[in-house]
Amino acid sequence: MTNTTTKTSQNTTVILDTGCANLSSVRFSFERLQADVIVSADHDVIKSAARVVLPGVGTAGAAMDALVSRDLVTIIKSLTQPVLGVCLGMQLMTDESNEHGGRSDNDIECLGLIPTQINDLNSQGLPLPHMGWNQITVSDHPLFADIEDGSYVYFVHSFKAPISEYTIATSQYGEQFSAAIGKDNFFGVQFHPEKSAAIGSKILQNFLNMGNQA
Repeated sequence: MTNTTTKTSQNTTVILDTGCANLSSVRFSFERLQADVIVSADHDVIKSAARVVLPGVGTAGAAMDALVSRDLVTIIKSLTQPVLGVCLGMQLMTDESNEHGGRSDNDIECLGLIPTQINDLNSQGLPLPHMGWNQITVSDHPLFADIEDGSYVYFVHSFKAPISEYTIATSQYGEQFSAAIGKDNFFGVQFHPEKSAAIGSKILQNFLNMGNQA
């Protein structure tokens, strides 16, 4: 349920109301952690949040259209609190994506928050999309505090961010790719923490530990 009027507390997590299908599952995963979480597209609510989540499913082209239509692009770029992109939400944080969904031959301009790009996952003949549990290798980023290398998380994707200086976790499916990327207060995960059992819950709790204004 979208909340456009409720004011945030000092420790509220706001999930951006992008209209995507996995809003409820992401919200429920935070609620299971006893988080103060709301879904909203209201600019004042978003700006006053302790932390913000950018979810997403579908194609980059359609998702960027949704952000534009809801007047969310400028507000996302202005945020200074921790912002977590989930799956397609992570991909939207990059400069551009070639997942245009057949709309055109041009790459989709994304939010430009993390200087990398999204392109096809080279699965080396393995089935696509990459769907199911896979291991990650993590960095010392706070998002992965107390997460061990080799931990399993749940993926569903056919596009990826390449390994770069902004990679904060990796995985392997045909090729090595960025399981998570980050720059400054913006970071994202290619996998679905809300579907990744105890490991996913721990990652979400690590995110909740950031930006605590209480």
